[in-house]
Amino acid sequence: MTQPNPVRWFEIYVQDMARARRFYETVLDTKLERLDSGDVEMWAFPSAQDQYGVGGTLVKVDGVRSGGNSTLVYFGCDDCSLEAGRIQGAGGTVQRERMSIGAYGYVVLAFDTEGNMIGLHSMR
Repeated sequence: MTQPNPVRWFEIYVQDMARARRFYETVLDTKLERLDSGDVEMWAFPSAQDQYGVGGTLVKVDGVRSGGNSTLVYFGCDDCSLEAGRIQGAGGTVQRERMSIGAYGYVVLAFDTEGNMIGLHSMR
């Protein structure tokens, strides 16, 4: 690898797009935008090409199941305990409450409405 930030994109596969969108829009207090992607239904998380970070989408593809994978996406937060407080009300479950990772800040692990584990990360 010649570049310092190898991750360029992420996709979170879902079974029920409306339910998954409500979960992420509620927990992350944001709005997803529908992408023109032909037969594949995709809703993108907000992103800016001129800023640090990675863009990605929720994806619904017939025959592709959600959950049970070994990929974990961490969403950046100002204070991950705020987003964690919205998880249960949005239909998800907190797997691991806010915990310190030392000099690297804090994380929360949770399951979304589709069975995918996600992470929340903040420095406070």
